[in-house]
Amino acid sequence: MLLWPTVALLGGIGLLIVSADKFVEGAAATAKRLGLPPLLIGMLVIGFGSSMPEMVISALSSLQGNPGLALGNAFGSNITNIALILGLTAVISPIVVGSSVLRRELPILFMITALVASLFYYDRKLDRIDGLFLIALFLGLTIWAIYAGIKTKHDLLADEVAQALRIPLSLKTALIYTGVGLVFLVISSRILVWGGVEIAHYYGISDLIIGLTIVAIGTSLPELASAIAAIRKNEPDLVLGNVIGSNMFNTTVVLGITGVIAPTGLETDILYRDIPVMSILTIILFFVAYRIRGASVGRINRIEGGFLLVIYVGYYINIAFNTLT
Repeated sequence: MLLWPTVALLGGIGLLIVSADKFVEGAAATAKRLGLPPLLIGMLVIGFGSSMPEMVISALSSLQGNPGLALGNAFGSNITNIALILGLTAVISPIVVGSSVLRRELPILFMITALVASLFYYDRKLDRIDGLFLIALFLGLTIWAIYAGIKTKHDLLADEVAQALRIPLSLKTALIYTGVGLVFLVISSRILVWGGVEIAHYYGISDLIIGLTIVAIGTSLPELASAIAAIRKNEPDLVLGNVIGSNMFNTTVVLGITGVIAPTGLETDILYRDIPVMSILTIILFFVAYRIRGASVGRINRIEGGFLLVIYVGYYINIAFNTLT
């Protein structure tokens, strides 16, 4: 009977969206109250914090013996972040990239994606050594982000974060938001994972497909809502910073935790469908947003946003076709 798994899946996604939003809002306000510079809040708290749902879900999935769901969640979220979130927001309003910090982060995201792809193609597995390496890589990125944030005196991303936090919560309220948001993140993730796994088993669908589709889209909805809100407030660098930070976190910490908890071999679909699509989207993002031709700012226009959406739709049509045949 699928009634309760379906309720759990949909209810888990709804609760996840609310709890993730409150967690990030509380964490950002807490950092603001504690005197953390706006640039670091944008790079660390908002960028990495928005991927907490993916991290919690992947950890729970791995602990319960469903690493396929964890992997699908990580790769699917990265694909959704670039193709759906940036694509849709660019169609609504072209994204102008003026932050010098983000222009430095784009090549790093590109290199991390290439490194992880090479790592997985080498032995076609994600083991504990790989996981520890990816987590160590994240720690290195965090140190770099702190250094870049301290060294950079003025940046458009910092201005947009400061604008977004113009009316901060009190420290007490911010801490409550952070703590309660984190607790419900875990609860909602556990409910969502259970519902997703039950539905997958009922229909004979792999955990990977559930992770790539329903779970990945569900965990990316908070980023989508934040992106649309940021575009309406004319904060384009905050949108891109959120996506870059989230994808870095997914590619290092989320995959790293999965490897440490539940080492697993990589399915053929991951190697020849999901990783290539994620890599191609990252390359496209690098070229359209970085503008290596010498422009002082990058720009993702409506045509490029529409192209990203076409890739996104085509990717999921391919998944649906292969799943049903």
